Amino acid sequence: MENYFILVLTFLYSIGWIVTFIWFFPTMKDLWYKKPSANTITYIVRTITTFFTSLYGIFILKDLVFILVINLQLLACLIVLILRIRLKYIQQ
Repeated sequence: MENYFILVLTFLYSIGWIVTFIWFFPTMKDLWYKKPSANTITYIVRTITTFFTSLYGIFILKDLVFILVINLQLLACLIVLILRIRLKYIQQ
């Protein structure tokens, strides 16, 4: 029973972060179409902290699901940050 609970919990954790990744899409779309909907400083901080969380997952936790999930979030943060910086320089 405990193994089943852990399996279900791991699955739900993964699905939750996939939904979180998808939730970045509206912001990415806004930025792609030149609507400044993201704060640059916020995404710099989110990218840096997510990067360190990723390193923690890789070197300390060594949990594959966590590593995949956090790197998916890191990818989303990087995409938003790059699009926002691109937009900032286009507008100047």
